[in-house]
Amino acid sequence: MTIRNLKTFLVILAGLLLLFRSCRYSGALEQGFVSPPDSVRPGVYWYFMDGNLSKEAMTKDLEAMKKAGIGNVVYLEVNVGVPRGPVDFLSSEWQDMFGHAVAECERLGINITLGVGPGWTGSGGPWVEARQSMQHLVAASVEVSGTGRQTITLPKPAPKRPFFGEGSFTPDVKKQWDDFYEDIAVLAFPAGASTVGTDFEPGNEYFQITGIEEKALYYRKPYSSVPRVKQYLAFSETHPGDQPVDRDQIIDLTASLQPDGTLTWDVPAGKWTVMRFGSRNNGAATRPAPLPGVGLETDKFDTTALNAHLDKFTGKLFRHIGFKKALPQGGLKMLHMDSWEMGAQNWTSRFREEFTRRRGYDPQPFYPVYAGVMVQSREASERFLWDLRQTSQELIKENHAGHIKRYAGRYGMQLSIEPYDMNPAADLELASVADVPMCEFWSVRYGFNTAFAVIEGSSVAHLLGQPVVPAESFTASGDGWRQHPGSMKNQTDWAFASGITRLVYHTFQHQYLNDRLRPGMTMGPYGVHWDRNQTWWPMADAYHRYVSRCQFMLQQGRTVADILYLTPEGAPHVFRAPASALEGEMIDGDRSNFRNETPLPDRKGYNFDGCPPSLLYGAAVKDGLIVFPGGASYRLLVLPYFETMTPELLKKIRDLVNDGATVVGLPPQKSPSLSNYPACDREVQQLVQELWGGDEIPEDLATRTFGKGRMIWSKELRDQADNLYPQYAFTARILASMDIPADFESTGPIRYTHRTMDGCDIYFVSSRTDQPVTAECKFRDAGGRPELWNPITGEMRLLPEYAVEGGHTVVPLQFDIHQGYFIVFRHETSLPEAPDKKNFPERKPLAELTAPWTVSFDPAWGGPEEVRFDHLSDWSQNDHPGIKYYSGTAVYRQTFDIPATGSRQLYLDLGRVKNMARVRLNGHDLGVVWTYPWHVNITGAAKPKDNQLEIEVTNLWPNRLIGDEQMPDDGIHGGQWPEWLKEGEPRTSGRYTFTTYRHFTKDSPLLESGLLGPVTISGE
Repeated sequence: MTIRNLKTFLVILAGLLLLFRSCRYSGALEQGFVSPPDSVRPGVYWYFMDGNLSKEAMTKDLEAMKKAGIGNVVYLEVNVGVPRGPVDFLSSEWQDMFGHAVAECERLGINITLGVGPGWTGSGGPWVEARQSMQHLVAASVEVSGTGRQTITLPKPAPKRPFFGEGSFTPDVKKQWDDFYEDIAVLAFPAGASTVGTDFEPGNEYFQITGIEEKALYYRKPYSSVPRVKQYLAFSETHPGDQPVDRDQIIDLTASLQPDGTLTWDVPAGKWTVMRFGSRNNGAATRPAPLPGVGLETDKFDTTALNAHLDKFTGKLFRHIGFKKALPQGGLKMLHMDSWEMGAQNWTSRFREEFTRRRGYDPQPFYPVYAGVMVQSREASERFLWDLRQTSQELIKENHAGHIKRYAGRYGMQLSIEPYDMNPAADLELASVADVPMCEFWSVRYGFNTAFAVIEGSSVAHLLGQPVVPAESFTASGDGWRQHPGSMKNQTDWAFASGITRLVYHTFQHQYLNDRLRPGMTMGPYGVHWDRNQTWWPMADAYHRYVSRCQFMLQQGRTVADILYLTPEGAPHVFRAPASALEGEMIDGDRSNFRNETPLPDRKGYNFDGCPPSLLYGAAVKDGLIVFPGGASYRLLVLPYFETMTPELLKKIRDLVNDGATVVGLPPQKSPSLSNYPACDREVQQLVQELWGGDEIPEDLATRTFGKGRMIWSKELRDQADNLYPQYAFTARILASMDIPADFESTGPIRYTHRTMDGCDIYFVSSRTDQPVTAECKFRDAGGRPELWNPITGEMRLLPEYAVEGGHTVVPLQFDIHQGYFIVFRHETSLPEAPDKKNFPERKPLAELTAPWTVSFDPAWGGPEEVRFDHLSDWSQNDHPGIKYYSGTAVYRQTFDIPATGSRQLYLDLGRVKNMARVRLNGHDLGVVWTYPWHVNITGAAKPKDNQLEIEVTNLWPNRLIGDEQMPDDGIHGGQWPEWLKEGEPRTSGRYTFTTYRHFTKDSPLLESGLLGPVTISGE
């Protein structure tokens, strides 16, 4: 063979291999979309309530999950509004039941995530000794004057008030909180020093705290639920009248302190303050834990304390059930740290040594700053507080979260973390430790606006290259069984467009009671009630299939984002993207919008992520892109408008720019730390001179070339800062000037997200409005022809109408109410040409089914066995009380003919349905209809004459619950189960339902229910 022929052969072979690989890849993508694997199924929080559990009910729960398409559970036991059950937490019987749950999950292929402690807040229990619990450095002081030898009595410092009060303490926990005390130091200094942060902060939600209590990490309020909680902590400005204590004038009297709290001292001339410092428990207890699990939270700074806790909890469990290693599928797979609700700590037994090692100086002379006493200067005191919080963050990351991660790894397990809320560390920094960063969002109108947490968790997952981004989903308060898959569709799609790739519904309450007692167990007022006792649970698999298809697609490849927002150094910190980079409709009601922001914020045309400083150190530059080891890449790095930055971080930014990165932002002014001060500030200024050419901010947009990259800045960044960052329009103009078009644009209210992989680009697009929409959508050109993949039906088809214009593929699209689907661009497609020349063929109405309906209700729930509806109507308006108050499934039946038509496809349109329906035609099960468009394809099942139609329609629980409120109350009273339930006797109240929390009164409004229609036949 000649060289020329050999080259030709190799080119042809390479092409064939590429085609073969592409076909294999395309087939796997199509197969996974049509029939999603178990690994992409959604999950649930599986909650157990203070001893109310049984093996039989566990098996029923899990088998119901498996049948409905649930693939994983978060296993937690709590205590919220239910009488105590017979199985004590962590007793031998309880451990046997946990082992049963694990074995059943292994049998069914369901994965378990186990919380690392009782309750949901953290890691602790009654086995945690006070000396190994979360601690505060507290102080008490006296003033002395005169000269000569004096014996001084120093009061023992009192503990700080527990953030959530003492109501959840058991007597033993209360005693430990009262009794625990260890002396740390005694310091004396001239009296009359100025204070910093000793005034009360605005607002009195929960209780008032002073600025120093926040900055010294005595308290951190929940950001999601309390107004005016700071996103970050800034330095206070120097005052002309500041009179700090000179560090050299502080005298260490620790060795003179006697066990009775006295010391003898030769007092120098003048007035002196003598401060006694000691360690106290911070008042954090496991919550809301089952009573036998109530105890102190373990020290979050100390691996020895954490090991003791893990040995008493997870270790004990693992030994009891013989757990050695996670299986590939099913059973124990992950440990979990839920939202941080344990408050803050600022001390541990080795804190002084750890601080000195990490910060390079001894913190002891600055202990008075904990109490707000200014040492050396206001600037030095603020820098010490920054170092204190930074050290706390590092210890939490390394000795708590990081240690649990390593512990889990020894069992072949991973660690997931919800990093937000009362977190005393920076949210993104805590998330960066997780194998699987996790988010949380509440149901709109039923709780708090935690959309920021979704952006935080998904950002870190993208940076880590983690395709699975779980979210505690649809958490709710006061839902009262009102929500259902159709009502949740818009928020479901928002979650997917926001970066979530695994919904974990909050909550599947363990249904411990007899099956006839429905809706059954609840978690007090909380949860979206995602359990087997829902009226519509037998139809939930259709919604879960939609979710699984979406999650499969969104776990492919990596997310495309152009902008990387670097967060400031320091703790605590909540990442908030520029409000101008987001859009979305406002929802009425203060509960969901206490920050006066949309609870469903969607990205604009240039997507973004937030980046904690620790992860930026792992970034490099390739072809002008900032790339991370996990595969994420970005066009722009945007710095926060923040006056401080350490020299180490600034050096990393300099190296990225030198290697070709484009960076937008203003120069920092100084280091935030007291480490190596003031030399650290001089180093910052030298780096600023190197990168920006000085600290003068230009009036107009300026670009400075440095190495292969560029620095871009102007006064606009300072004067129009938006959540610490430039306005979105500013950043978008820079990207456009780099010949980078927007990733997605639309003439209608359409949200999106974009994934890319070898040979394929995947866009998820969804309408965020409650009206049908026709829109031209522009997709950044990735090559290939547009395909529409419908996750409701599994249908895949080419879109024949499109155009390529100026770096975009323009596709006209139609959306029904809150409809969403995937637009896929593949270099090699296996789909046949569309028979139509339009993306959405016109559908024509053919007939309306106006004949009377025979409707069958279930008498077990009060409904008539069979009635005739001359026309479709709302059950709640019916005169028959068994229909008016009915909750459950009714079956509508009718026989109809189809008029002659030349349509290739026939559809049955149900009109309005409250709330889900299963359609059968001529014995063919055509599936469940749960959202817009409310139709099914009947082409293969229909015949010209005598079509036998059967529609099962299911409504929600509230109507039956409200009807039962007309009858005597025979439920829980005084925190005790009713006698008839305990004795297994028949009820005499006449009620059909039973639940552990009262959501309604007899006067509560009824909900629309039933098939409301019109039911029509259409063709295309």
